[in-house]
Amino acid sequence: MELLDSLRQTPPQDDKISGHYEVRRLLGEGGFGHVFEAWDAKLCRSVALKRLKPQADVLHPEKLINEARLAASLKHAAFVRIFAIEGQGTSQSIVMELVEGQTLGQFMHSGKADLQAALDIAYQIADAMDEAHAMDLVHGDLKPSNLMLEASGKVRILDFGLARHIDPQATQTTTLCDLQGTIAYMAPERLMGRLPDTRGDVYALGAMLYEMLAGQRHFAHLNGLALAAAHMQATEAWPDLPDSVPPAINALARAMTAHDPAERPRTMRDVREAIGAQRGEPLTLATPLADETQVKVEPPASVSIRLPLPRKRTLKWGAGVALLTVLAGWQLPNIFPAVKSFVTGEKAPAPYSEMASMAAGMEALRAFDQDNNQKQAVEHFSTILKQNPEHAAANAGLSLVFTLRYLGTNRDETWLQRADIAAKQALATDDQLALAHVAQAWALEYHGKRQQAMQEINAALNLEPNNPLGMYGKARLLIQAQKFDQAREVLDKAVTLYPRDLPFISLLGKMHYNQGDYHDAEKFFRQYIQMAPHVADAYAQLSATLDRLNRSDEALQVLQQGLQVHPDWELYTNLGNALFNRGDYLGAVQAFKNAVSETKGSPGNYLLWANLADAQRWVPGQIELSRDSYRRAITLIQVMLRHSPDDPKINSRLALYSAYAGSQDDALKHVTQAVQLAPTLPDIHFRAALTYELIGRRDEAMAALRQAIERGYPLNLIESAPDLLTLRRDARYQKLLINMERNRKT
Repeated sequence: MELLDSLRQTPPQDDKISGHYEVRRLLGEGGFGHVFEAWDAKLCRSVALKRLKPQADVLHPEKLINEARLAASLKHAAFVRIFAIEGQGTSQSIVMELVEGQTLGQFMHSGKADLQAALDIAYQIADAMDEAHAMDLVHGDLKPSNLMLEASGKVRILDFGLARHIDPQATQTTTLCDLQGTIAYMAPERLMGRLPDTRGDVYALGAMLYEMLAGQRHFAHLNGLALAAAHMQATEAWPDLPDSVPPAINALARAMTAHDPAERPRTMRDVREAIGAQRGEPLTLATPLADETQVKVEPPASVSIRLPLPRKRTLKWGAGVALLTVLAGWQLPNIFPAVKSFVTGEKAPAPYSEMASMAAGMEALRAFDQDNNQKQAVEHFSTILKQNPEHAAANAGLSLVFTLRYLGTNRDETWLQRADIAAKQALATDDQLALAHVAQAWALEYHGKRQQAMQEINAALNLEPNNPLGMYGKARLLIQAQKFDQAREVLDKAVTLYPRDLPFISLLGKMHYNQGDYHDAEKFFRQYIQMAPHVADAYAQLSATLDRLNRSDEALQVLQQGLQVHPDWELYTNLGNALFNRGDYLGAVQAFKNAVSETKGSPGNYLLWANLADAQRWVPGQIELSRDSYRRAITLIQVMLRHSPDDPKINSRLALYSAYAGSQDDALKHVTQAVQLAPTLPDIHFRAALTYELIGRRDEAMAALRQAIERGYPLNLIESAPDLLTLRRDARYQKLLINMERNRKT
């Protein structure tokens, strides 16, 4: 919406737009509506009234209501507050906060947009739009005339009229004639007909930041269709900003305005954090500028997942994605899926029942062995929220599914933020609801805030001592804290109460596996398969355990059974590890390629890239490919380290990958940290031995290997590790084996 010179405008003929609102003057006009200043005679205050134009009423009768609802859902202080909708039919108006100040365009033309002011303005906009994007809303028309600056310097975002829910399945397109946004701030893909999305908003903010810092917009000599053509056809990066602009901000502005959306910052949060870092604020979240480093989480190093990932180069069952493992088969669809239309002749839908929908959603959350459970849970919870947006239990349930979505989408922080927002909404509505505290705990856990997560879990179990999701969350947190006895108490009680709930069986197996108790781990994983023979992850878990027990033929047989059930990245990973341990490096490379493929695997899992790199190192001609794979693994694991700097498994793996990549200082730093954090875990000591050996510290490698063996690390896996070949020829290693055998006999 373009603001008009209010001093030259006169109010319309009907100066009583709605009841007690007296129109004072016309403030602005957009493609669909007028905005007036009015006096609220009841509350004695000035307000703004937005009313659709008559022709817009005919074409878009629902537009005003939808816009009001979208705007009212935004809580950030930068968005204009909505007070009410007044009037009837085509004469309805939105009553909203009256914002006083100057537009960003007026501010830029005043010559006062210095570096500090530009960064402050861009930071505020990015912070506000981060909230909107987290709610699946895009603005689509960000430009200087739609941004107001109050006298205090506070930025206000106007006209969410183009705001829409993000719909990845949308097939409609737009044309140049349909575009309402100003061309100078519109992303090239929008000019070519694509619908608004979050990257388009990032582009618009980048264009405004660039203009504030450069003193003029890009292609300042062009207008209209000529300007549109220039933006669509010019694929090179925008020119560098003046030397007075810090290099980091110059790079940020140019990245935000990249022609290819994939080369722009992934989220507004990335933009905000980058600007905050320049202003001296600590980098707290993160995610890289482009898709390649997914999740600046995978921030430039970011969220950690608590339950350990499977160790490299041994058959794994996904210890590292523990939650996904136990929630086997969960495939989240697009959140808030479109409601299916009624087709004449079909059976009429069942009457809506809030209680039935809630019960069905919770049942889907607990039944972890069905592929469609996450989708079903989302549908049931969303149905409730459409009827009652403040339903605490439905918001809590949706938060839990959002957390799972985060785990299943390469650690995309947007899902984790949605989980946090939904959990907070649930708590704000009813802080006595146990499920709301559980949802908040899960979100906090994957934000790396384990202590706060445990507080929320305890609050939930105080309110509902036998809440299964709360018990599962508490056991998981205790395992992460290496409080295995306490975790076993929680899990034993849970299995007694809920003997058919698979997550508890899987978590018990995982706990014994990590402690080196492979016989008990095998027992639980076989029980898992007996209860859910159609869940592929169960076969991956069992095969990894059998490999640790030096029963490799059985492990391979179990893998083949799992692959018949459903090809899965964990199964391919375990197969690759089995082939690697047998010296079939080329076969291992092929299996690991399946594990990281888009169609069969999980390309956002750092561990899989590290396994691929390990195998490639031993195939002639693939050394350079191996280095590329290690770099990919390091980039991805740094994302997790940012959120969990004290996770021993993440530190130990990063140490090992750094050693392979030739970064000895990083390797030494992280291996020392890992051993200090988890001195009792055999896998940590084995990776420490590998790391020390690779960086030329044989004494430390030998000591770490002794610790690994004494704590139960399988000798067959040590004997098959190619990187320990030279160490195994050391007389001290042979002496170690002799002493072990002697101790075993005595």
